[in-house]
Amino acid sequence: MPGDRINFRTLDLNLLRVFDTLMAEGSLTRAAEVLSITQPAASHALKRLHDAVGEPLFTRTATGMKPSARAESLWPQVRVALAALRQALVPEEFDAQRDPASFRVAMVDANAALLAPRLVAALETRHADAVALRILPLATRDPRPMLRDGEADLAIGHFPDAVAAIAADAEQARERHLRLDETRYVCAMRRGHPLASGELTLDAYCAARHLLVSVSGRGHGLVDEALASLGRQRRVVLSVNQFFTAGEVIQRSDLLMVLPTAFIGATGNAERIAVQPLPFELAPVTVEMVWPRRQDGDPAHRWLRELVLEAAGLAPAET
Repeated sequence: MPGDRINFRTLDLNLLRVFDTLMAEGSLTRAAEVLSITQPAASHALKRLHDAVGEPLFTRTATGMKPSARAESLWPQVRVALAALRQALVPEEFDAQRDPASFRVAMVDANAALLAPRLVAALETRHADAVALRILPLATRDPRPMLRDGEADLAIGHFPDAVAAIAADAEQARERHLRLDETRYVCAMRRGHPLASGELTLDAYCAARHLLVSVSGRGHGLVDEALASLGRQRRVVLSVNQFFTAGEVIQRSDLLMVLPTAFIGATGNAERIAVQPLPFELAPVTVEMVWPRRQDGDPAHRWLRELVLEAAGLAPAET
């Protein structure tokens, strides 16, 4: 048996860290980045691991490193063992005043406009002198590829399909999620717009010209799907990917825009914008925090999630 060749007394336990990280990331390049080593060093460690085990645990493919059946069977046991060692040897704490850390948080411009000032205020309250935050643009309704590829540590936004998939497979999902907020959609337009006073009817809404905010670049959205279910449609004459840009456009035109109530302030033109209830039903928009499951027990990443909760008003501020 290949396993009989392993001499555990001489096995370098660092190879198990490489194995665990490669299983989680699926890419030798990303595993090297997570481990803060060079790719040649990671490749050499993988070769040593294969030699120690007596058989290849991964094969290179066009999409990354494919684990063997034995690697799949070993991984759960290796993870448990490494977690137990980490808990025994590494203090479960993170000192934001002492421990340097840089976190990458992905979100659309409206979420960033609302949360970034609060995140900075929370950093200052906590005297988190060693921490830096990078806000990354988000151009998708599914942040899971970004998180799995290590491009971001955390994503904040409206991810209905991704969150539903995570919730449906909670035990095996590679991501976690937590709801930060819920708000309703409204119809926004410039103050003085002919439709800004009186009841906004469905006929008047459909007859108007519209602006679509689409972070993914698609030419239709939830509004169009809701109208289609009623046998109606609207005319979208402009599509943009930022709420600030949308606010600049509608306060200088007769275009209508649909956006969450909480995002009105993020347009930068709240005092020039009028809102009306929508003449059709749209489900409330939820704002979720999504992060990789592999970061659940990491003290620094737990601290980051607590910081976001504090900024969102869901956790008490530190004093």
